[in-house]
Amino acid sequence: MNERYEIREFSVVEATEAEFAALQAYENAMRAERTPEDPPKSVAAVQADWQSMPPFLRVRVWLVWDAAETAVIAQGLIATMNTDENQHMAQVGIGVLPGYRRQGIARRLLALLVAEAAAQNRRLLMGNTNGRVPAGERFMERLGGSRGLATHLNQLALADLDQSLRQSWLQNAPTAEFDLGWWEGPYPEEQLADIVALHEVMNQQPYDDLEVEDFHMTGEQLRQIEANLAAQGVTRWTLYVQEKATGQLAGYTEMMFLPERPAVASQGDTGVFPEYRGKGLGRWLKAAMLERVVAERPLVHFIRTGNADSNAAMLKINRELGFQPYLSQAIWQVETAQVKAYLGG
Repeated sequence: MNERYEIREFSVVEATEAEFAALQAYENAMRAERTPEDPPKSVAAVQADWQSMPPFLRVRVWLVWDAAETAVIAQGLIATMNTDENQHMAQVGIGVLPGYRRQGIARRLLALLVAEAAAQNRRLLMGNTNGRVPAGERFMERLGGSRGLATHLNQLALADLDQSLRQSWLQNAPTAEFDLGWWEGPYPEEQLADIVALHEVMNQQPYDDLEVEDFHMTGEQLRQIEANLAAQGVTRWTLYVQEKATGQLAGYTEMMFLPERPAVASQGDTGVFPEYRGKGLGRWLKAAMLERVVAERPLVHFIRTGNADSNAAMLKINRELGFQPYLSQAIWQVETAQVKAYLGG
């Protein structure tokens, strides 16, 4: 590689405090380009996130260091799942600081990612881009990738929330047929099997042209995700709706609060099984969660959520509440063999 830079694989187990500090500085610089209003993350938060990654994910990371080997200027990552489904694909990510772009760094990182994907027999690569870093989209176009799913990160300013609308959704909730339930933090062990089944509803979300298979979450995987959240100090709220006559869980919504970003809450999954739709359950869940956020989290001023642009039902609810587009995003896909040919291999 260019003598001005050095690529080294990053080990989350063996990394020193200085290496994590350099990684933190790089991540904050990249985050500031994408979400400039957000505060930086601490070294402790970055380290906790990396070192508590769920074991069902297999992740390899390469960092590019400057000539002095004191600053991270780029990163390449490949993630695959140790699951029965989606064995054909790998998630890849490449980020280069603005001052170092168009110098061939991304290409060199891509060669490492493609070699790893080929070694794991992953024929399809998927990667994310966003509208505030147009270099990513141009890079995917050069590779011959296709935009499989267009999405937006949408944001609600709580000061603009239509409180009368929220109240009307609560008042019109089908309380004769359904109950709301609440979990804070880890899911209760005695209900874990039902919660695993509840997560199947997320396979109903649109994937458009993405070549992905349904993901069937296990109880062990849910616990691994919870361990990652706990290590970062994240608080998770879950509201669920349950049919009174059968005890069947019909849908749920989740909200997460990061300790280093108190002004912004992250809306996680929201889903209602098809057989229960058309009853106002989605609106009820959203309104009840917002009521609790407003009452118990006064430091929260904004809520962000990711939505597929084709998810008309969820977008309708969010638009009525006042969510506005904050950041355009896309998930791209490209055949591993096609990228290998692009690289000349």
